[in-house]
Amino acid sequence: MEESAFNTLAEAELARIEAALEDCGADIDIEPKPGGVLELEFDNGSKMIINRHTAAREIWVAAKSGGFHFRFDAGRWVNTRDGAELWQMLAALVSAQSGASVTLSAAR
Repeated sequence: MEESAFNTLAEAELARIEAALEDCGADIDIEPKPGGVLELEFDNGSKMIINRHTAAREIWVAAKSGGFHFRFDAGRWVNTRDGAELWQMLAALVSAQSGASVTLSAAR
């Protein structure tokens, strides 16, 4: 995938993630940063970073429980280790880190 196509795709996905997290029911402070980065801060002081990694053509998530890389494949973002879908993993990671039950949907 060309860099410009990846950046367009990743930026759109990050915007959807930001919108979904703002209405997810967990108390999260979301701060978009330049260069395709979302910094999430939870009530307990922990943070999560979600960003595009252009060189690898992936979206990366750094959570309290570890780091995860997602590559666009067949119309969805999948974990490069186990094939898990980005949105399902984000819901689980945000739920674990926030202490609230969170459901996220990749509404397009």
